[in-house]
Amino acid sequence: MSIERRVQLVEKLFLQLEQEITQFEHSSGMHCVSGCGKCCTYPDVEASPLEFLPWAFHLFLHGDAEETLLLLNENSSLTCMIYKPLSIVGQGRCGNYKYRGLICRLFGYGANTDKYGNLRLATCKIIKEGQADKYNSTAEAITKGLHVPVFTEYYMQLNQIDFNLGNTILPINKALKMALEEVLRYYTYRSFPTHFEKKSV
Repeated sequence: MSIERRVQLVEKLFLQLEQEITQFEHSSGMHCVSGCGKCCTYPDVEASPLEFLPWAFHLFLHGDAEETLLLLNENSSLTCMIYKPLSIVGQGRCGNYKYRGLICRLFGYGANTDKYGNLRLATCKIIKEGQADKYNSTAEAITKGLHVPVFTEYYMQLNQIDFNLGNTILPINKALKMALEEVLRYYTYRSFPTHFEKKSV
């Protein structure tokens, strides 16, 4: 399957998720704290290369893929390279929010299944403590059937697009690197996709 088609399918999946998250956010009343990027600062965040394929393709279309790959190769930090800190106390933002990965979209608004088969909301301490009433009522509502995006379901859908790239889970910067390498390798002997409009960032 072509890079373009895989990117389209991943973006379609992300759109579906955004609609679910909007509905869940409305139902729960929970929300991320403005300007908080603490979850992006953890060094053990993992992702699949496939969820960052739209990001890598976007960089390729704008002529930034090779330079970004060099930066990743030189980067020794375990914190996501796309994250832009604004302070030393966990404030910051995604440097390319539109093209953030699946893990970035799900965390805070998604649930995991525990060993008993029950859904458990996966969110941060800041939301759990700062929005405790909403968190507790939402957790209770989930046990009674409130619809919530589920991590495993979305990763299974991702795997159906490209099993190899979707099923490979790596530290986030390695996932970013692999996504870029996939795009650059694909176009090594192929023409630039001129039917995609090239705009300046």
